[in-house]
Amino acid sequence: MSARAADETLPWSRLEWSALDETARARALTRPVQVVAAATREAVAAVLADVRGRGDQALRELTLRFDRVELDAFEVAPAEFSAAEAAVAPALRQAMVEAAQRIEAFHRAGMSAGYAVETAPGVVCERMIRPVPRVGLYVPAGSAPLPSTALMLCIPATLAGCPQVVLCTPPRSDGTADPAVLVAARLAGVHRVFKLGGAQAIAAMAFGSESVPGVDKIFGPGNSYVDEAKRQVAQSGAAAIDMPAGPSEVLVIADAGADAAFVAADLLSQAEHGPDSQVLLLSDSAALVDRVEQQLHAQLAALPRADIARRALSASRLVRVDSLADAFAISNAYAPEHLILALREPRAWLDRVEAAGSVFLGDWTPEALGDYCSGTNHVLPTSGAARAWSGVSVASFQNSVSVQAASREGILAIGGCAVTMARAEGLDAHANAVALRLEAADA
Repeated sequence: MSARAADETLPWSRLEWSALDETARARALTRPVQVVAAATREAVAAVLADVRGRGDQALRELTLRFDRVELDAFEVAPAEFSAAEAAVAPALRQAMVEAAQRIEAFHRAGMSAGYAVETAPGVVCERMIRPVPRVGLYVPAGSAPLPSTALMLCIPATLAGCPQVVLCTPPRSDGTADPAVLVAARLAGVHRVFKLGGAQAIAAMAFGSESVPGVDKIFGPGNSYVDEAKRQVAQSGAAAIDMPAGPSEVLVIADAGADAAFVAADLLSQAEHGPDSQVLLLSDSAALVDRVEQQLHAQLAALPRADIARRALSASRLVRVDSLADAFAISNAYAPEHLILALREPRAWLDRVEAAGSVFLGDWTPEALGDYCSGTNHVLPTSGAARAWSGVSVASFQNSVSVQAASREGILAIGGCAVTMARAEGLDAHANAVALRLEAADA
């Protein structure tokens, strides 16, 4: 059912799609986190209950247990912000400034505006846009700090005008937050940062504690525990969430003309995120798949995070398909977080994309550009959620409120419609609320 290379040490699977039955195809597209979901759910539920019940004391114990650091205070003090500014290399700070400018330009261009329309004579309907009052941002820093994520979350929150913004990021072994994350947060206008990571950080923002203010909506990616914590607090009604945004994933659709070195580099760029990441290659060219395998071997050997990438590759697939049309059908069923079209005419295929968090067109558009500085947001739906969810935008930090106003002329114009529909539904009180006004307006 699968065609593997002679070297049995290959961490990934090589598959011939047409040779797989439906069960094998479903197994090939299963994410790693879906296999361990039950154990994760139980562990996360225990953490949430502990923080909800014991507040700061639970947070201290959990931070010592998971991050191996004992903290007296969770919130980053002004002196630590100042030290972070001094610790970040000027070249990195300048890169973050440039990235922030492009991220802001992209998000500002897509901001929605309120509107009003007269739907009938004397009837005006409006939509008002208001910021979510209290938002919490989660910036991972498990195996690698992610100041880019701070920019991706803080910039749209600031553009939306949210009155209260707090950010949680895991502490380092010395009890400080990553300096680059702090500098990125400040660049984007966010000044309240708490040194908390994992499911306990999500719990702190959802329920509040003596030190951490509770929020209305939580944003940000994370590992499977963070993702599950977000799901559980949303289900409990404690806080809304942006989307399911768990372990990273990429799917590459490549034709025979694709650059194998580029494709392998894109696959490894996601595999190095964490052992529960997943990468997929779909190609109608067996020769291209062969070349990508060779490049994966060569490039993997030189990666500092090779051990992490190798573990992620154990749940990854190189798939030969009969046609590019088949590749797009598989991709739409999988609904990847990142979709790279390494095709000779990528834009011509763009209409075939039905579900993906973010799409990267052609050989010169690596997914890493979107991670850092092209301007689009890298906080995207994972685990198939791209079928129904979109990536973070300014609108994610806003609520839309509808407003309507009817004059005497307006109630006379449309009241009869409401009465007829209410009576058809058997809701006489609804009908009466309109009918009384019609009688008064007629008098």
